[in-house]
Amino acid sequence: MSRWNLAWLLGLPAVILLGLTLCYSAPIRERDQNYKLVRMMVDVLSEVDQNYVKDLDDKAMKKLVEDMINGGLEKLDPYSEYFNEEEFKQFSTQTEGNFGGIGVQVGVDRVTGGLVVISPIVGTPAYEAGMMAGDYILKVGDEATDMMPLNEVVKKIQGEAGTAVSLTILHPGAKEPETLSIKRAVIEIQSVMGWKRLADDPKAWDYFIDPKEKIAYIRLVAFNEHSTRDMTEALKEIEAQGARGLILDLRDNPGGLLRSAVEISDLFLKEGRIVSTKNRFGKGRTWDAKESNTLFLPAADHPMAVLVSRGSASAAEILAAALQDNNRATVMGERSYGKGSVQQVISIKDSDPPTAIKLTTDSYWRPSGKNIHRHRDMKDEDEWGVSPNTDYDIKLTDEDRFNYYRDRRDRDIVMGKNNGNPPAPKKEDGEKKPFVDRVLEKALTYLRK
Repeated sequence: MSRWNLAWLLGLPAVILLGLTLCYSAPIRERDQNYKLVRMMVDVLSEVDQNYVKDLDDKAMKKLVEDMINGGLEKLDPYSEYFNEEEFKQFSTQTEGNFGGIGVQVGVDRVTGGLVVISPIVGTPAYEAGMMAGDYILKVGDEATDMMPLNEVVKKIQGEAGTAVSLTILHPGAKEPETLSIKRAVIEIQSVMGWKRLADDPKAWDYFIDPKEKIAYIRLVAFNEHSTRDMTEALKEIEAQGARGLILDLRDNPGGLLRSAVEISDLFLKEGRIVSTKNRFGKGRTWDAKESNTLFLPAADHPMAVLVSRGSASAAEILAAALQDNNRATVMGERSYGKGSVQQVISIKDSDPPTAIKLTTDSYWRPSGKNIHRHRDMKDEDEWGVSPNTDYDIKLTDEDRFNYYRDRRDRDIVMGKNNGNPPAPKKEDGEKKPFVDRVLEKALTYLRK
């Protein structure tokens, strides 16, 4: 018996232990089937260990097991995955609003199956290097990503702060790919942003897009541990300055913590359903608004426009749907992404160091009772996501999106970099007309009425 087989028999990996635990907890009629499934995996690993063309050491065998698990989970849906000890620690730090990497959210394109940027995180190395929502990631270093699992790509992109990673990307609408060398950093997510940075304090924001009409602008870029606090502070600031209307920009917000989505929705609603979840048995939880902590009142005198795009997902869709269904805001822009599934992070029992699986267990449902999640077999005409209100659906081209991403990025860069000047525009930029954000202009027209 090889040393690996001995190790396997003496101490099964954490996920197999979980499988055995499920066997014991399952009804008797299911127990034999569960044992067979666990045994199948053990037999496959035994054959690899004894007969594979190369001898795999313990580390390689452990990675094989992790890849087998993640390969199976990815077949279930794009959001379920296994976290080894390193990944579990990294995931925990991300939800706290601080983590290491380049600052980009990636996913799988439904149509092509390619790896696509859902959204760069504002102010991070990826964002300032020019990565945009909708970019295809073709290579990490010299390795093509077309056959690489999503979690493996994320792992290769992340790394120690101060080191560089090379990414070959294809911008939306571009004909030729571009290679970017991006230096990794400790990512500190600023979840709430305003219209423009203050000249005398680039870390602070001017929230008024139309000072004369007292129309404020808040862009929520993430739902993390401190998003509710940041949003509360921003709302209190604009209230103190006499804001009469608000544009809440959720475009390309990839989501985050459910709790933050519920809490921020509650800041704008005195009553009504915010969201509910259902599992496969139709059971779940509901969240309703409370009057005690509501801001920006009275609602009739403080109208709101919520901007969404096809990159607005998950928690961003919960917030937009809650405000739309409770008639607190008018939604405008593009139809949202349709990511209405709930993932629970489940610690693997007895694993040391700690590991976990992120598993899709529930789905989100709007206050209206309509579905948010777009399942793989759904079509455009089916009910999913958050659609703009009637007459506020704005059709955008790839060029429109490209120009929006570039304009927004340039506005967000803190002045003082590049010897005190903003990045020099490319030659062709000077030949184009000034960018007009048609979605934002629609919101301003609506609120000025």
